[in-house]
Amino acid sequence: MRNTDLSVWNGSDPEASIYFSGRMLGAVVVGIGTAGRVRIRDMVSPLPGSTAEKLSVKGFISRRNLDPQQGVSQISVNEAVSREDIQVAFVCTENMSHEDYIRTFLQAGKHVCVEYPMTVNYKAAVEMWDLAQEKGVILHEEHIELLTEEYKQLKREVEGKILQEGTLHFTGGALKPGFGSQVFSGIARLTWLVELFGELSVTTATIEEDSANNYRKTTAKLLTSDNRPLTWIEERGPNLPRAKNINFQFDSGSLTQLPPAPGGAVGLFMQDLIHFSAKLAGQVSPEELQREKIRILHCLQLAERIDQLCQR
Repeated sequence: MRNTDLSVWNGSDPEASIYFSGRMLGAVVVGIGTAGRVRIRDMVSPLPGSTAEKLSVKGFISRRNLDPQQGVSQISVNEAVSREDIQVAFVCTENMSHEDYIRTFLQAGKHVCVEYPMTVNYKAAVEMWDLAQEKGVILHEEHIELLTEEYKQLKREVEGKILQEGTLHFTGGALKPGFGSQVFSGIARLTWLVELFGELSVTTATIEEDSANNYRKTTAKLLTSDNRPLTWIEERGPNLPRAKNINFQFDSGSLTQLPPAPGGAVGLFMQDLIHFSAKLAGQVSPEELQREKIRILHCLQLAERIDQLCQR
């Protein structure tokens, strides 16, 4: 943990940031869909005693002209960028617009929390990380699927077992416009596999499409670092149920369904807000920050490679 009470960061330490200690940081929420409204709600009523109490929402940004949301007024991008009482931006828009908003706020020296995927290409993500380091601010990619009790229980079940082969098959409704490719929009499932089994490589990837019926199925063949095969299937179309199906074969047996898990006491977005605000408070080690960065960039690189193979 870094012990600091700096109110302004002068840029001399590339691993440092604008940490707060006892003071409030003002935030703006970009995009007022479901996630944006939850972000406002969680900052208006943060978990008592958590670092999230140190964030105060000062406004929201939307392409539509809207009435105040939960007592918070609409402001423009220019106002958010120029206001000294706004140090943090939450980007909750469709995937294709993430990069532009991230760049805008990082250039202004604001911390950024963005919904996954950070960007829809690997090169842009590297540029965003470099820009955040140059400006001495925190760039955080939300991944609430790693915070679910379902995933936590699965990770406990997998820990210590030696994988022989496995499949993760996701089904869900058709994607809305603006969310990019199916691979990038489904990167949470790819992240599951990386978090469970380590660094992966892509061997083949194919896509089946029925444009008339808005149906698409992507199949990627992956290998672990010790050459164990994994298959990731992302299948979307009208009326398909939202579900994850697994089949992991280990040396000690098999796991063919997600283990039951109790509901969490703290909401997923609140958990993520606490993690992000802990980074702002300097309470997350440089080692953990680096591990997250490596994982995020690795998953984006894998997604880009899968997309390239599907386009051949």
